[in-house]
Amino acid sequence: MHPIDTSTSHTPKSYELTQAGDRYFDGLVDKFSRSLYQAPRGELRLAMLDYLLPQMLRLTEQPVLDVGGGLGQLSGWFAERGHAVTMAEPSQDMLAHASAWHAERSAAGAWLPEQLRYLASPLQLLPQQAPGPWSLITCHAVLEWVGEPEQAVQTLASLLAPGGQLSLMVFNRDALRFSNVIKGNLQKALSDHLEGKGKRQRLTPISPVTHDEMCQWGADNGLVMQAVAGIRVFQDYLRHPPAEESEQASLLALEKQYCRQDPHWRLGRYLLYTFTKPEADV
Repeated sequence: MHPIDTSTSHTPKSYELTQAGDRYFDGLVDKFSRSLYQAPRGELRLAMLDYLLPQMLRLTEQPVLDVGGGLGQLSGWFAERGHAVTMAEPSQDMLAHASAWHAERSAAGAWLPEQLRYLASPLQLLPQQAPGPWSLITCHAVLEWVGEPEQAVQTLASLLAPGGQLSLMVFNRDALRFSNVIKGNLQKALSDHLEGKGKRQRLTPISPVTHDEMCQWGADNGLVMQAVAGIRVFQDYLRHPPAEESEQASLLALEKQYCRQDPHWRLGRYLLYTFTKPEADV
């Protein structure tokens, strides 16, 4: 995956939650890109997805619905591998940035322009905007920014074709608690008030979720969990992030070695899942 470089700036429009209780990122493209992708933690996240997705998914150049596609890295990753991608994103700023970056990559020959189309749509409206059914849906780092993540899983399951795959990556509430303890925020961890408020420019998720919740919500919607991995299992707990390339390579090797081993994956900052919808009975 290729991190996106952004040089444009936007005046924040609003940091309030939507009526549905969701957090959008209009006005925060620069901060989002700088904080999450132009930093070692973002580079590691993309490197781990590049490593894990071919292991955890059956990829046959099938059409992909990328829900909450953000700055467009994941959509680009699939397009580069021959998939036709529909990228849905509610933030106009994010969508404009992603489409511009995709156009540059397309002009450079990374993929054909017609492989990517865009929907300015929140997750809740996708049953009307992109009903499918879809054989492959990706929804990465989205559930933690919606007010009703359980309902979001139900919506995603309804869009999935029988035999289809759902690649879901979520912000891990248990890792957030552990991180707060390490930082000395003992009362915050003890009270379990870990959610962000979704206001100002803070990027603490408003709805971090647990592995147990994901298991329950998947089962409630008739989905089968095929695989799970932790992303950034070690990096966020380091006292001194590696500065030398050799240390960074060692950290990446550690992340790859333990991302699917119990108990280590359980404290990944993100949890990456593959769910499938069983084939319909004949």
